[in-house]
Amino acid sequence: MEFIYITCKNPKEAEKIATALLSKKLIGCANILPSVSLYHWKKKLKKRKESILICKTFGEKFSEIERVVKKLHSYEIPLIASLDVEDVNPEFNKWLEKEIR
Repeated sequence: MEFIYITCKNPKEAEKIATALLSKKLIGCANILPSVSLYHWKKKLKKRKESILICKTFGEKFSEIERVVKKLHSYEIPLIASLDVEDVNPEFNKWLEKEIR
């Protein structure tokens, strides 16, 4: 199993992306969390409220997920990161496989 970690400008954008990924059966589940991000952008320190979208999927889906996210995302350079999950309870993993495949 893998988590796809995506930062979004707000919950509405995160939900739009999650819904698209779910409808294409690229992910089985998504969580949207509030966040405050600090970063440099164009030589200025920025502090912004964002939403973190965490999607549960399998590694072979990453390229297609990336394509869909880039098409829907408002950021010039969105973060789309894959995090490998080594251990997951078998019941959840079986459910996820049914949802995606």
